[in-house]
Amino acid sequence: MERKFYLEDIPLDEAWAAFRAALEAAGQWQPLEAETVPLGQANGRVTAAAVWARLSSPHYHAAAMDGYAVRAADTVGAREGAALTFALLEAGERGSGGEGEPKIASAPVPVPPFSPAPLPPSPTAQPVNTGQPLPPWANAVIMIEHVQPVALPDGRSGISIRAAVPPWHHVRPMGEDMVATELVLPANHRLRPVDLGALAGSGHATVSVYRRPRVAIIPTGSELVTVDAGEPPPGRIIEYNSLVLAAQVESWGGLATRRPITPDDFAAIRAAVLAAAPDHDLILLNAGSSAGSEDYTAHVVESLGRLLVHGVAVRPGHPVVLGTVEMTNDELRMTNEEERAELVVRRRTRRNPLSRVTPIIGIPGYPVSAALTGEIFVEPLLAQWQGQRPHQPATLEGNLTRKLVSPTGDEEFARVVVGRVGDRNTVTPISRGAGVITSLVRADGIVRVPRFSEGHDAGAPVTVHLYRDPRDIARAIVAIGSHDLTLDLMAQFLAARHDGLRLVSANVGSLSGLVALRRGEAHLAGSHLLDLETGEYNLSYIRRYLPGWEIALVSLVGREQGWMVSPGNPLGLTGWADATRPDVSLVNRQRGAGTRVLLDYELGKLGIDPAAVRGYEREEYTHLAVAAAVASGAADAGLGIRAAARALHLDFVPLAREAYELVIPRAHYESERLRPLLDLLADAEFRAAVAAMPGYDITGMGDMRLIVA
Repeated sequence: MERKFYLEDIPLDEAWAAFRAALEAAGQWQPLEAETVPLGQANGRVTAAAVWARLSSPHYHAAAMDGYAVRAADTVGAREGAALTFALLEAGERGSGGEGEPKIASAPVPVPPFSPAPLPPSPTAQPVNTGQPLPPWANAVIMIEHVQPVALPDGRSGISIRAAVPPWHHVRPMGEDMVATELVLPANHRLRPVDLGALAGSGHATVSVYRRPRVAIIPTGSELVTVDAGEPPPGRIIEYNSLVLAAQVESWGGLATRRPITPDDFAAIRAAVLAAAPDHDLILLNAGSSAGSEDYTAHVVESLGRLLVHGVAVRPGHPVVLGTVEMTNDELRMTNEEERAELVVRRRTRRNPLSRVTPIIGIPGYPVSAALTGEIFVEPLLAQWQGQRPHQPATLEGNLTRKLVSPTGDEEFARVVVGRVGDRNTVTPISRGAGVITSLVRADGIVRVPRFSEGHDAGAPVTVHLYRDPRDIARAIVAIGSHDLTLDLMAQFLAARHDGLRLVSANVGSLSGLVALRRGEAHLAGSHLLDLETGEYNLSYIRRYLPGWEIALVSLVGREQGWMVSPGNPLGLTGWADATRPDVSLVNRQRGAGTRVLLDYELGKLGIDPAAVRGYEREEYTHLAVAAAVASGAADAGLGIRAAARALHLDFVPLAREAYELVIPRAHYESERLRPLLDLLADAEFRAAVAAMPGYDITGMGDMRLIVA
């Protein structure tokens, strides 16, 4: 297949305009047809028409309390020291013409049509239960707790009261909730549990709602395997984009159908699309939308309908395809896929009236691109089909903790974590790779960077479109600095024990963590900075970067640093000097990371020029990322902690022990915000969990030194 280059790299609003125009022309930019469903199946659906009350609620004057129905006028004058006595009506004396026992009934009874009835002797009372109709002569209810049973002189039963009640006291008048013919719910209203109660109470057993959009999701790629196939070999990838997209569709009110994985074959992909088109409102064709030699989406769309857009100026999600699949009545009736495909080919040479136009979106294969394409293109379309506005997430204003550089020609959807430190919201960009799905898991929201802006400087104000409740962000603890697995464990304990309390961490290196503290962007920073002259950890850097600050320096762990190497240590690395071997390629940490400072320190002691180290300039931001580079064969070795090597089944060559400490401004150390975190350091279960990780020493965990820098 000839390589297909992007038709146009067009702005997002223009791409949407082209897509919408095509849907409007096909009569598909409007809500779907209505269907009637039982109330028990209607939660979350959207009303297709206004709903009017068939019945008043309540449809009679009802007792609001267990007690006694009376005429309010008969209670006038009752007070402490001057009780009034009421006779209880016996069976057949109730004045409504009905029969029954004089005791309180166990359930409400139907109300007969009103007809004048003789009033009972005054003053009289009739027992009623909550929800029962009042007798026609009564207009108030006295609670059962506010009466005293008495025997009347004639031997009949009665009650006495010591307080008057006004008319309609403890009575739910007819139509108190709603009156017949009153509007209960408007059209285009998404039904909630309370709405279902209102509909039932107004006499409706069913409701008219828009049909749920049917969405076919077709994953493509010869390299893909299902998750239940076990651990894939190199070159094979677990397919999970369809799982994410299906969950998105369901959460947005649609019905998702996940189709089997289709290999990279034009005819096979085309057949899969043809099979899905007649029974679905939208097709999501995942992967195969970029400009590679095995990217067939654009060709398939062109062969079956109209290719509207191939390439949108957004990142992630650049190679999006927007188009339509167009089929005639004859094609829809075909049951044989080969015959249907042949008919579609023949139709290209002559004009036939179309009977069905199915929109199709080619979704990029990278997981972040796929998920964000769903948010950008799929959600607004499903909302339109259900009579709703596109989702508008809550927003929050904050300031960037570091520079955010963006491609000039694209609108970028940058993933960020957010925390509130003091009286300001801090916004920290996180990993930007289109394949890093965990960046969306960690993200608190998205910052949209306009085209041609080239990004934002550190400290710049930005608007965050939130994925989380703002209240969760307001109570989070923000840690910016060096990465350590203990912080991940700490986040787990905090969330489990403190009602979802979050530890938001940004792994930018020890030095950048101290800078973040100085700017007021974090509550604490993890640090393991070695002074190259004294061999001491952290103190000299705190004095240099936080002069005049009162700092609580809290010991967290001691840990082993060493070479992480392939199993069996095939190159036989033993010490620091191996870094210069011509047959060894390293992966390094980023500038400002404590691990890199340690490497520089040890190389300096041996008189080794970093330029002589192969791979010195290749940088990763975490110990696990370094371990992953070694495990993948991209590097022979990398400096890191033993726990990271163990996690990825690598061998470990120990070289040094170091102190990893928490740098906390005194004001935050003494605040209630950090109390749960600091309490963990003395918690036996947490300490045992840390000690169980290889290469960690918890001696001194929680010890604090107050430093006036």
